[in-house]
Amino acid sequence: MPGCWRVGLTGGIGSGKSTVAALLAGLGAIVVDTDRIARSLAEPGGAAIDAIRNDFGAEFIDAAGGMDRARMRSAVFADAAVRRRLEAILHPLIGAETDRQAAAAEGPIVVFDVPLLAESATWRARVDEVWVIDCAEETQVRRIVARSGWSSDAARAVIASQTSRTRRRAIADVVIDNDAITLDALAEIVGTLWTARAGLHA
Repeated sequence: MPGCWRVGLTGGIGSGKSTVAALLAGLGAIVVDTDRIARSLAEPGGAAIDAIRNDFGAEFIDAAGGMDRARMRSAVFADAAVRRRLEAILHPLIGAETDRQAAAAEGPIVVFDVPLLAESATWRARVDEVWVIDCAEETQVRRIVARSGWSSDAARAVIASQTSRTRRRAIADVVIDNDAITLDALAEIVGTLWTARAGLHA
């Protein structure tokens, strides 16, 4: 990754972060998606499965051999200690795979898609810039309900479990307001940011 400009991309659930990551990938960015890495670790045959089974029990493994995500989600939201136990398994593995993908990256910009960047004590120092995708909570709730079928209360509970908009914006070098704008307008904003940085770090 020598010479790559490192962007940490983050935002709350339903903010449109994944859409921005896809737009950046379309422009030529190498996107290292830590959420996707985490999911792959907990899929059947994933590197975290044995540790999850040993730590939490076979009831947290589904019939296919992957982590029972619904059961784990309920346990994590009910007990912060459970969340910490799961993070202790996943985070070192996520870090190792993130470093592997980043080391193989070629191009002017590598984007680290990190949902919980603002909650991390280490990520800010690992990137050159932090881009925060931001929108109103009502917009988040509407998007989550539309795409997942969750209730509004369930969506608000997940939002409440994440860091605040104020904290995210406080660590941002760039804030992209993704509230009442079209996809074309969002793409134009992202394209302008990309052009400014890719030209300097080509």
